[in-house]
Amino acid sequence: MKFVLTCGGTAGHINPAVAVAQRLQEQLPDCEILFLGAEGKMEMDLVPRESFRILPLKVTNLSRGHHLEDISHNLNSLKNVIDAGHEARRILKEFRPDAVLGTGGYVCYPVLHEAAKLGIPTLIHESNAVPGLTTKMLSGHVSCVLLGYEESARHYSAVQDLRVTGTPVRDRFCSYTRELAREELGIPAGMPLVVSMWGSLGSGHMNNTLVKMIPLMKGQRDFRMIHATGSYYHSDVTEKLRKSGVNPAECNVELREYIFDSARVLNAADLVLCRAGASTLSELSRIGKPALIVPSPNVTNHHQEKNARLVERAGGAKVLLEGEFDEESFLQEIRSLLHDPEGLRAMGEAMRALSVPDALDRIVDAVLEYAKN
Repeated sequence: MKFVLTCGGTAGHINPAVAVAQRLQEQLPDCEILFLGAEGKMEMDLVPRESFRILPLKVTNLSRGHHLEDISHNLNSLKNVIDAGHEARRILKEFRPDAVLGTGGYVCYPVLHEAAKLGIPTLIHESNAVPGLTTKMLSGHVSCVLLGYEESARHYSAVQDLRVTGTPVRDRFCSYTRELAREELGIPAGMPLVVSMWGSLGSGHMNNTLVKMIPLMKGQRDFRMIHATGSYYHSDVTEKLRKSGVNPAECNVELREYIFDSARVLNAADLVLCRAGASTLSELSRIGKPALIVPSPNVTNHHQEKNARLVERAGGAKVLLEGEFDEESFLQEIRSLLHDPEGLRAMGEAMRALSVPDALDRIVDAVLEYAKN
């Protein structure tokens, strides 16, 4: 059997697709899998790291501004979508997949739209509590819509097949114990680990907060921190700390551009500082990790805050909004949570209760059902 998976833009869209591809290979060792991604985006790096083939399509985002440059940008994006659709159609006719699955990102639209027109079974997975623009546009065309949250079903009406699956997490997240992960990372016994990660590309606001907070931690041994700057901000963060005369190691901080071994690092963590991307929250719930969440304000429909509040109501996280804290109060909040081990344990248990352990199986089963039919 042959499968096309399409995803783009962020690790939150890419990692679920990779998880599905890996499970399909386990169940069908002779199957062929092809990824289609957006040219120049991070899937063109992350997917090959997992030994899957990926082909690029030129797809660009939409601007929600109303200035002349925004209109010009959107007209160019529309042209790119049309061209990408032609290229996707050519690839699909040549590869002849039995089913096509999209897990989010603008690139999903031309691929799934063309696949549906060709009569190929098509499925799209929406991991957020509210549907994104791409999912909205495709929901009336695809064979099946898969949802990360049950409460999201109310946003869909004219859908042929709607299923709640949860969001898949890569199998390697379940292969680590906290002890093994900490041993491999060299974290001393009794030393709490805080992991700071703000999306695969990073966050300017949160990096600025951390640049001001890290100097306040000089000489501290209360906890160790791994901070992922994101690819856009790594050189800027390191340069700002260098100019201020701060060596992160002296503050018990390790700077990384991106956490490629996220399964190991997150399993070792005692507290995670993060955005509220659905994929991140699914990973944290799968392994039961408490979180201090600062949802991104720069997303459609404030869907990250809605994701975060859902987790907060369940007791798995504390939510702060940008503008509600500075570097000093943020550090105080971290220390306050770490100084309450019983509270952290309860948050971790509440987070784990949100997990859908068989989400990956549910999605793969749906893909195979449509492919076989």
